[in-house]
Amino acid sequence: MFVIIGYVIVCASVFGGFAMAGGHLAALFQPLELLMIGGGALGALFVGNDLKTIKATAAAFPSLFQSSKYSKNLYLNLLGMMFEILAKIRKEGLIAIEKDIEDPEASAIFSKYPNLLKDHHLMDFISDYLRLMLSGSLNAYQLENLMDIEIETHHTEGHAPVHCVAKVGDGLPAFGIVAAVMGVVHTMESVGLPPAELGILIAHALVGTFLGILLAYGFVGPLSGLLEQKLNESTKFYQTVKVILLAHLQGYAPVIAIEFGRKVLNSTERPGFLELEEHIKLTKQK
Repeated sequence: MFVIIGYVIVCASVFGGFAMAGGHLAALFQPLELLMIGGGALGALFVGNDLKTIKATAAAFPSLFQSSKYSKNLYLNLLGMMFEILAKIRKEGLIAIEKDIEDPEASAIFSKYPNLLKDHHLMDFISDYLRLMLSGSLNAYQLENLMDIEIETHHTEGHAPVHCVAKVGDGLPAFGIVAAVMGVVHTMESVGLPPAELGILIAHALVGTFLGILLAYGFVGPLSGLLEQKLNESTKFYQTVKVILLAHLQGYAPVIAIEFGRKVLNSTERPGFLELEEHIKLTKQK
């Protein structure tokens, strides 16, 4: 939603200011310039990236027009779910959660949190490390190192669309210059025309530079920043689970382990201590 609002503000400011200065908006409508700039950028995208990265970039685009799912309520659900898991382990032992992690959809705990259950990457992350804890073959330091490597891998993979979109944005001004140069070449071929017509051709050529810069800094470039913000939010989700599980491995009670996880969260989504305590009380009553 904010992407569309931002685009409207960019267009209204740039084109509105041009019109208010006495410019003719029709002069900026140059489909062939857009073809050269857009086609060149698209071709460079395919040249500079493999199919996996292109697919990942295409898959990431719909999320740009959706609000963030990582709200305080979602984190409360995550903390509540992790508390239930750790409380069950503390009460009945690690072996008690074997059925839960083998089939999360049939689990009495996981099924209470459908918004988390549908995140298969998160559920795999939790299940895999609970399974490793169940095996008893790793200590806390080994598990932490393994978690860090997996989270770093997740972040690196998620950064591919960010890098891809950023590179396209960086190249657009250059393709705008290419379009402008092509326009100048066409103008030089037509030096025999009257000055008024030559002026039109020169204006058309300059539009190429304008469009390249506008598309780069007003439309495409900001998308890479937004993708990176969304990636950082998803990484924070895994870091929260990591801290909670490691606190449990070090012998802390479930309530304290959950508090460790709460402290990892960004201030904008972090629930208060009493708010989390109340949520856990409600969780116990269910």
